[in-house]
Amino acid sequence: MSLKQIYKVAGMIAGAIVLIVVLFTTWYTVDESDQAIVLTFGEAGEPITESGLKFKMPWPIQTVEKLSKETFSLQFGYEEKDGEIVEFPKETKMITGDEYIVLADMVVQWKITNPEKYLFNAEDPKEILYDATSSSLRSIIGSTEIDEALTSGKAEIEAEVRDLLVTLIDKYDIGISVIGVKLQDVELPNEDVRKAFTDVTDAREMMNTKIHEAEKYQNQRLNESQGEKDAILSRATGDKAARIEQARGDVAVFDKLYAEYKGNSEITEQRLILETLEQVLPEAEVYIMNDDGNTMKYFPIRPLEKEKPVQGQEGNASNE
Repeated sequence: MSLKQIYKVAGMIAGAIVLIVVLFTTWYTVDESDQAIVLTFGEAGEPITESGLKFKMPWPIQTVEKLSKETFSLQFGYEEKDGEIVEFPKETKMITGDEYIVLADMVVQWKITNPEKYLFNAEDPKEILYDATSSSLRSIIGSTEIDEALTSGKAEIEAEVRDLLVTLIDKYDIGISVIGVKLQDVELPNEDVRKAFTDVTDAREMMNTKIHEAEKYQNQRLNESQGEKDAILSRATGDKAARIEQARGDVAVFDKLYAEYKGNSEITEQRLILETLEQVLPEAEVYIMNDDGNTMKYFPIRPLEKEKPVQGQEGNASNE
């Protein structure tokens, strides 16, 4: 075979290779769960999020990088593989604001929102996210007291860690977004410390229970005292009104007596004396003495019925 024929065959083979490369590198597919970015001589274009068959310039002019649109989970302080959990206590050991040692681990939900920044702004965005998670959690735990960290303060810790982590990730500008933060567990480092803390917590809860019961009893007694006070004030108000009305009635009676007294003072004076005697000495026998020495009973003071014999007794007396 001549040299010319060799060149010709080599040219045909090279052309076939180029053709194959062109055919196989000018199209690509994007799945529903993926997003793609086309690089033209290494320069990134706009992200492609729509699924389907796509076309581009052949390699090496343009290349395609595919990234997932799904939400990822970063496990801080432990790792779950095949249903088994492996813990990393050295990474999760941290100090609370009141200088207690605790173990804290958490899960961070995140996703890629800017493929270009994710690919080119950092060599390992996942490592940066892990370190930022560690820094955020340690910072919040370091300003939280152990009681809150182990009991009622977990929700607040989660919220503060999320805010701080979002701020750091936005500052690093690595093309990812934090979706959620879940504090898995906060516990003391060994069983003896856990038991001692549990005993202290139980005693504190018992103290709070007793305080609440005392406050409840105090409020009950205060309410009862307030009710008694209101009842006394109500009765006093009623007595006051009754006495005022009685006084007004007495004044009205006095005014009428005074008017009669002014009209006929002698008769009114005698009547008042007799009425007063009847009230002061209701059982006394009162006689009105005439000037000539004769006497007569004052019958309105001593009712006549007391002196009248019973009808049956009169009949018996006549028969005798």
